[in-house]
Amino acid sequence: MLQPSTLKFLKDLKKNNNKAWFDKNRKVYEQAKTDFTAFIQEVIDQFSKKDPSLKGLLAKNCLFRINRDIRFSKDKSPYKTNMGAYINPGGKKSVLAGYYFHCEPGKAFAGGGMWMPLPPELNKVRQELDYNFAAFKKITSSKKFKSVYGDLSRDAEYTLTRLPKGYEADNPAGDYLKLKSFVALTNLTDTDLGSKGLVKKTVAAFEALQPLTAFLNHALSE
Repeated sequence: MLQPSTLKFLKDLKKNNNKAWFDKNRKVYEQAKTDFTAFIQEVIDQFSKKDPSLKGLLAKNCLFRINRDIRFSKDKSPYKTNMGAYINPGGKKSVLAGYYFHCEPGKAFAGGGMWMPLPPELNKVRQELDYNFAAFKKITSSKKFKSVYGDLSRDAEYTLTRLPKGYEADNPAGDYLKLKSFVALTNLTDTDLGSKGLVKKTVAAFEALQPLTAFLNHALSE
């Protein structure tokens, strides 16, 4: 579980997203960060029993900074109003598919996959989808995957309106070939975030996603 003080800090930060307030409450932030880091480490330690490639991975190498990159954004708010971690063998900067946890009151979720891969990786995944769509469909239509995620996310921002060049209109994988991100997400309530069963629930969500990440990472290895 995450401490109520961690969630309160994020709620307060959303109302006071400025450097002066943050500096005044830096100790509270550090406590929240410590709490979130400990939670992510527990998730890694538990889930690595199912995914041995994560053994020895440190949570600190998976956490994203709370500072926003505002160089190219119209929104100049200096801080994110969430805490996030991307878990895979290479840590948060890896191109590998992995698992993501997003802690934000009212907008929390768990899941993962591969978000906005660069063209070389994206082309490899599309090629694997084209060659082995039956194996992919078996993963996304499994009872465990569907019960947690339903399907891959189809956010319009990350979906092409037409098939990429080189693929025929009648390709059975067409709907997935249009994707620019291959992610699946399951929402978490604020009650979930404060629940003693949060680690167990998160690990179960990651287990349901494991065959998909394996498929995506196999595509990169080809």
